[in-house]
Amino acid sequence: MVNPPFLTVLTTRFSYLLIFAFGRLRDFFCRILDAVKSSNLKGYAPICCGYEDFYWRRVHLRMQDCFDRPVASAPDAWLDIVERQSNDSHKTLQRTAETSRCLNLGSYNYLGFAAADEYCTPRVIESLKKYSASTCSARVDGGNTKLHTELEELVARFVRKPAAIVFGMGYVTNSAIIPTLIGKGGLIVSDSLNHNSIVNGSRFSGATIKVFKHNNPAHLEHVLREQIAEGQDHTHKPWKKIIVIMEGIYSMEGEMCNLPGIMAVCKKYKAYTYLDEAHSIGAIGKTGRGVCELMGVDPADIDIMMGTFTKSFGSCGGYIAASKEIIHHLKHACPAHIYATSISPPAAQQVISAMKVILGEDGSNRGAKKLAQIWENGNFFRLELKKMGFEVLGDNDSPVMPIMLYNPAKMPAFSRECLRKNVAVCTIAYPATPLLLARARICISASHSRDDLIRGLEVISKVGDLVGAKYCPVEKEKTISIKRLKKLQ
Repeated sequence: MVNPPFLTVLTTRFSYLLIFAFGRLRDFFCRILDAVKSSNLKGYAPICCGYEDFYWRRVHLRMQDCFDRPVASAPDAWLDIVERQSNDSHKTLQRTAETSRCLNLGSYNYLGFAAADEYCTPRVIESLKKYSASTCSARVDGGNTKLHTELEELVARFVRKPAAIVFGMGYVTNSAIIPTLIGKGGLIVSDSLNHNSIVNGSRFSGATIKVFKHNNPAHLEHVLREQIAEGQDHTHKPWKKIIVIMEGIYSMEGEMCNLPGIMAVCKKYKAYTYLDEAHSIGAIGKTGRGVCELMGVDPADIDIMMGTFTKSFGSCGGYIAASKEIIHHLKHACPAHIYATSISPPAAQQVISAMKVILGEDGSNRGAKKLAQIWENGNFFRLELKKMGFEVLGDNDSPVMPIMLYNPAKMPAFSRECLRKNVAVCTIAYPATPLLLARARICISASHSRDDLIRGLEVISKVGDLVGAKYCPVEKEKTISIKRLKKLQ
């Protein structure tokens, strides 16, 4: 899906080659100096070593000011970023007392619930007073409150599944659930661009893992047919079970899965389906019910539906929705449910309140307006970026829009220049993406006004010209000028 020009590939590879060559040279001389006077403990092997450690020291450290920026406000349309300074080329960063008010184009606040809300916030505060900030216990012990039961029932109703189970962290929802569902003798067929939580959960399971080309039902069918014919490794016995795992919206590409095509293949070969809707639930579909609603797929056909509360609901945690039998099994076998502290009661109340707003159960139509606003904002912003000449990944209606930067020098330059102009963006690099496919990821919110979006477009366009990030032809005859956009307001 990403086809950079040959010159871009060449210059990007040369840039990394130069960085790695100088990095290895510096490591060589450091080893000589350490041999003379070592600060390491005698007899101990280095605890940090390998390629990842080299990348962090010699590449990431040069641009670490673009990551982990301290925030001093709620992640609303605008937020306060704490200013930092460095006297050693960003090797160390010191926080200052100053903050910058920036347009927020990086947070997952898709529907705007992460800031103060007239319906959600009073109820969250009341739950904090009643239940405290933490249950200080696992669900099976003393951590199962009325809010947890209500949340599970509401989630099941929202996604139209018989039952649900909730967890305190979205990443753990995948990494702990997958090993509970499948183990040795099973087969996991995973999309090549699935999230790291799915990758690690699959590895922890002990099952055999095969990967199919991203969003390619034809290749999925080829993999399934081949594996079913061959059976398990060495023994060639039939697989105990087969699970196909995909995402609703891929977080680093902004692309929606080809759910109807993948479902048709899974039904044909009797494979279970596991759908991760972390970025799609609440943000797409007529009533916010995700990719199933958008693409006309019956949720009953999906065996396991996973999602998080971080993106559209302004909270934390995740859920699994499935049949009552599967949820019963998870409640008695999943370590994340049995041993981990349950989701914070105020966080659970936030999700309950946000879902009720989306469903219109708060007595208003604010939920429908938020859904309409996120679609309008996302499609407008994506179209204008493309017209400006940026290479933007993803599909229409997706609130995630990556802008390809490629070159390691352009990534920190893009981030720093945007911040200087009071626009906060997230730059994504290895290991979250392949080494040569660095990008800036824009996340649009329903809380953004049209003036906010125009301001963001102005800045991004200027910075794109400055760092040379416009890889596509500018559509001059179709582009609406920023001045004309302002006149239309």
